[in-house]
Amino acid sequence: MMGLPPLVIDYQGSCLAGVDEVGRGPLVGSVVAAAVILDPARPIEGLADSKTLSEKRRLVLAEAVRQHATAFAIGEASPAEIDSLNIYHATHLAMRRAIDALPVAAEYLLVDGNRMPGHHVPGQCAVKGDQRHVAIGAASILAKVTRDAQMLALHERYPEYGFARHKGYPTREHREALERLGPLDEHRRSFAPVKQVLPA
Repeated sequence: MMGLPPLVIDYQGSCLAGVDEVGRGPLVGSVVAAAVILDPARPIEGLADSKTLSEKRRLVLAEAVRQHATAFAIGEASPAEIDSLNIYHATHLAMRRAIDALPVAAEYLLVDGNRMPGHHVPGQCAVKGDQRHVAIGAASILAKVTRDAQMLALHERYPEYGFARHKGYPTREHREALERLGPLDEHRRSFAPVKQVLPA
């Protein structure tokens, strides 16, 4: 990647799990993490940071990861857990749940960001890791597709909030809906824009 130093990984085996999360910034829903162990014998072309891909491309690649990866798993932390723990600790909880749910045990973790999630499996962090390693890119795609599907399902139940369009992020549309309609059970009450519209 342009401007990014190459990753030096202190592991040579085949059970490296890329780990990434989606959903730290939204006002509603779970924070979702994914862990993916790719099969070196079945490479997947086009894996990258999910934010750089179109929705259509993400869906295609997510299905390819499900079909060809050695193992993958999703972990979540609920809005109530986010409110109780804070988003930082809830994100790491979701990551640990994803790692623990892998049907093939990871031997080494490659985690997007600058902090490890406190798991017993050894590993390392990678800032902008979803742009620097295909396993983290795969995890970012799975997590994004999973969380977007949850937002579409929430939109079906509460279309007046516009979740299909903003995916729970604090856009003007979302903030105005919150002020007009009030928060849902799925909203994160510890986040300022939600807290501001809670009944006194």
